[in-house]
Amino acid sequence: QVHLVESGGGLVQAGGSLRLSCAGAGGYTVGWIRHAPGREREFVAAISSSDSPWYGDALKGRSTIARDFAKNTVYLNMYRLRPEDTAVYYCAADPRGRLEDVSSYTYWGQGTQVTVSS
Repeated sequence: QVHLVESGGGLVQAGGSLRLSCAGAGGYTVGWIRHAPGREREFVAAISSSDSPWYGDALKGRSTIARDFAKNTVYLNMYRLRPEDTAVYYCAADPRGRLEDVSSYTYWGQGTQVTVSS
């Protein structure tokens, strides 16, 4: 059983940065997905078991994903944040289909709230 725990969310002003952490993914491919009120879940980024990153359009050019196998943690660094980036950010692991397909992920964390003020 995989138990994912996100941390690092919070309130930040527009233009600021945040680093989210996802602990517990082991060697699985891990994705970050966000969900804003009234909107569909949106793929942000993923990193494979071989440490290859993949980015969706949501934060492309304003985020980097990385993992530390020794710490069993995946990080999402977000930059130049905008109010429209406000959402609950989830990490998820073990996609059974395309990385961008948010419904393909097997394991999910509880999410961490990111709020960007204008």
